[in-house]
Amino acid sequence: MRKIEDYITSIPDFPEPGIIFRDITTVIGSAEGLQLAVDEMAARMDEEEFDVIAGLESRGFLFGMPIAYKLRKPFIPIRKKGKLPRETVEASYTLEYGVATIEVHKDDVKPGDRVVLVDDLIATGGTLEAAARLLTQLGAKVVKIVCLMELAGLHGRDRIQDYTVESIVSYEGK
Repeated sequence: MRKIEDYITSIPDFPEPGIIFRDITTVIGSAEGLQLAVDEMAARMDEEEFDVIAGLESRGFLFGMPIAYKLRKPFIPIRKKGKLPRETVEASYTLEYGVATIEVHKDDVKPGDRVVLVDDLIATGGTLEAAARLLTQLGAKVVKIVCLMELAGLHGRDRIQDYTVESIVSYEGK
C-alpha cells in the first residue's frame, strides 16, 4: 500500500538553489493520493470533539473542504484580505518579505465553536498562528491544527505550541 509521501513530488532548487519544494499537485492530481490525504487527515480528527473545520486559502481549502464533507461538518474559509464580501475580522502576520493579512466573515464563527484548523503545510507557523488568533478573537476555540506536511527545520510548531498539532508527513529540512 502506498503512503502519502509516495505522492508528494520533491523538486530540488526551487524556487531558489538549496530549497527542496514539496509539490502537492501530484497528491491532488491522483485520485488515490487525494483520497489517502483526505482520509489520513480526517483520521487525525477521529477522537476530537469539534463543530467546524476552518481552512486557509488556498491549499487549506483543497483538503479542508473534502474533509468537512466526509465528516459532515461545516467549513469556514479563511481568506486573503479583500476576498470576502460580508463584514470581516482580520489578522496580520509578518512574512519574510513583508506583512500579509487574512480575514474571515465575522458571522461565520460563533462564540464557543470548537474548530479544527486545516492547511497543507506547517512552515514557519505564521499563517496558522494568525488564523488561530483570528478564530479565538471571535470566541471560538481551536482544538486542533491538522496539516498534510511539515517542514520541521523551520520550527513552525514553536509559534503554534499552544495548540494540538498533527502533520501527516514531516520533512527535516526547510
